[in-house]
Amino acid sequence: MPEAKPASSVNPWFDYMRDAFERSVLFLDVLRQRGNIYEEQTKRIAPHVLTFKGELVCDGRELEKPVNYVLARITPPAGVAIEPNKRPFIVFDPRAGHGPGIGGMKHDSEIGVAMRAGHPCYFVGFLPNPMPGQTVEDVCRAEAHFVKIVSDLHADADGKPALIGNCQAGWQIMIMAALYPELAGPIVLAGTPLSYWAGVRGKNPMRYLGGIMGGSWMTSLAGDLGAGKFDGASLIANFESNNPANTYWSKSYNVYAKVDTEAERFLSFEKWWGVPVILNAQEMQFIVDELFVGNRLTAGRTIMSDGQRVDLRKIRSPIVVFCSFGDDITPPQQALDWVLDLYENVEQIVRNGQTILYCLHQSIGHLGIFVAGSVANKEHEEFALNMNMIDAMPPGLYEVVLTDMDADTSHRELVAGRYVAKIVPRTLDDIRALGCNDADDERKFEAVARVSEINQGFYRTFVSPTVKTMITPETAAFLRDIHPNRLAFSGFSDTNPLMAPVAKLATDIRAEGNRHPVSPDNPFLACERVMSSWIVTSLQAFAQAREAWTETLFHSTYGSPGLQAAVGLNSDRARVARHAYGALERAETATELEAEMGRGGLLEAGLRALIYVMWGAGIDERQFNAIEQIRAAAPENERVSGSQLKSIVRRQSTLLRADAARALAAIPAMIPDDPSRRQKVVSTIENVVSAKGVLAPEAEGRIDEIRRLFGVSRKAAGELDHGSGSSPRARKI
Repeated sequence: MPEAKPASSVNPWFDYMRDAFERSVLFLDVLRQRGNIYEEQTKRIAPHVLTFKGELVCDGRELEKPVNYVLARITPPAGVAIEPNKRPFIVFDPRAGHGPGIGGMKHDSEIGVAMRAGHPCYFVGFLPNPMPGQTVEDVCRAEAHFVKIVSDLHADADGKPALIGNCQAGWQIMIMAALYPELAGPIVLAGTPLSYWAGVRGKNPMRYLGGIMGGSWMTSLAGDLGAGKFDGASLIANFESNNPANTYWSKSYNVYAKVDTEAERFLSFEKWWGVPVILNAQEMQFIVDELFVGNRLTAGRTIMSDGQRVDLRKIRSPIVVFCSFGDDITPPQQALDWVLDLYENVEQIVRNGQTILYCLHQSIGHLGIFVAGSVANKEHEEFALNMNMIDAMPPGLYEVVLTDMDADTSHRELVAGRYVAKIVPRTLDDIRALGCNDADDERKFEAVARVSEINQGFYRTFVSPTVKTMITPETAAFLRDIHPNRLAFSGFSDTNPLMAPVAKLATDIRAEGNRHPVSPDNPFLACERVMSSWIVTSLQAFAQAREAWTETLFHSTYGSPGLQAAVGLNSDRARVARHAYGALERAETATELEAEMGRGGLLEAGLRALIYVMWGAGIDERQFNAIEQIRAAAPENERVSGSQLKSIVRRQSTLLRADAARALAAIPAMIPDDPSRRQKVVSTIENVVSAKGVLAPEAEGRIDEIRRLFGVSRKAAGELDHGSGSSPRARKI
């Protein structure tokens, strides 16, 4: 529709009313279009919203244990060149009530930025209806099968497939990676909740819902009313209830107020948001019992059908947690506190051989983490560009910090994107500083879990049999059709005869010269906006009051000593243990590590020295890219692969952590008696360390130690120093 200019008149009331009428008709027509999209999408076999074309690689419905998931290879758009030797990326879509495709809904998306970086991309989506008997375990094992297929297709790539799990898909691939530890490459968890009880009082009210509802028995009721199926519309409604101001007013008013420009964006989003999918009741029950209410996954109490315990500490892939302070669905505490559930300190993480990184956004909301173009073009792009650096990081806990590249940035030629990515060592105290539960709060949530088991037992015994006899598949389908979240879409489609005049009126109004937008300074338009602001403020006040009441009710109910005693949490017993796992895997003995200290040659010695110099200050992409350039420039017969480099780096890091003094003392015996080669290694270390700019005094001191170990003097002297070769006293790492 041609953009109409605001009309001016001597009668502001007439101008406003004419514009309000036209906007109302156009708004109703947008709802009509939305309803028609809903009707079309619900009839499609695969109602995804991907903007990329794809080729089916594997249909999960054909597996031994069939699931409604599929693996597709994404076709690069025009102008995008894929490098076959680069590691593939696999984006896993969240099946949390909505349809598939959110990870590739825009060209500026997780898929888009990975392909622009030259990576082959795959997409794991799902169909609207689950297969009979399908379970969460079946889905996780099917996803492992998909990853294996991609690995085989890219056997010559420079690394294992990188996995991106959005929201609910994140914990699915974490379970998969725990069951198949050697299968995947780096894992990126975008807005994924893993510690479901975590949060901060006064800020994260959704974690209390399980307790307020008396546990998971209502999930069982919903499954029985669905004749064994759970309607994703209920999950969508639950998300929407968290923000009534947006759900009941702001989202619609924004379209009404800007109907000439907002329709396309609104319809694009609603195409994904408003087409609920179905889950098996058994799947949803697992999610609620094991995760949302029970919080069993990180406690090591989730057991597969074959008796295998899901132990997240078995994951050997680097794990990148991307979360935001603006996310009210998965706040940073729920995204990160699983690390506190698994470990007591960073040394345990290191001994267990895990690499965990996190990146914090200050403001983006839950959907924006994997939908917003600004996030795709910054965080997700930097993850893709620096995936090899992430994959090579030694075990430990780190934060990924992104800074703008400006005119003062040194060695800009070593920066792949528009930001400089730096990986900084962190401790568990850094996660605790974000906010975490105390022992009393843990006991309250444990009380919820036990109350849930009791209520579930009563429901299954006394109520469920009666409900099941009353519900037929046809009844269940009718109940789904009349769900408010479905009626809000279908009720405005062309299937409703009352909407027939709307399309004609809207077409007439959009005709050139027939649209009369009101002037922005119209006083009645100002009153409309004031009224809208008042409605938003009132709904927000209601939400805040509801959340405060919910939190107070939760703590007063489940903090009751009587209730806790009644469910078996006696006051004289020890507090609920966060670390419910068994012992960590056996660490290597001092004898085993001692045998490794002097093993290797010039490459191992050089990397050991480099890690020592850089230790504690973190690494940024300029340093890693300098290493990559050196590796690529090496003669063919001396060059190591990316996976070999990763293995050597992790091993040398382990030896330095075990005993830095012994590890450094072993270097002189590992290097050849060739002054020029020693000089070259030390020069390389100096170049890599200085790639990010001026060196800190501590780094300068450590380089001096390395020079003495290698028998090399300062560059300025231009001479080799063949000293005694004795090891200096290693600084504490």
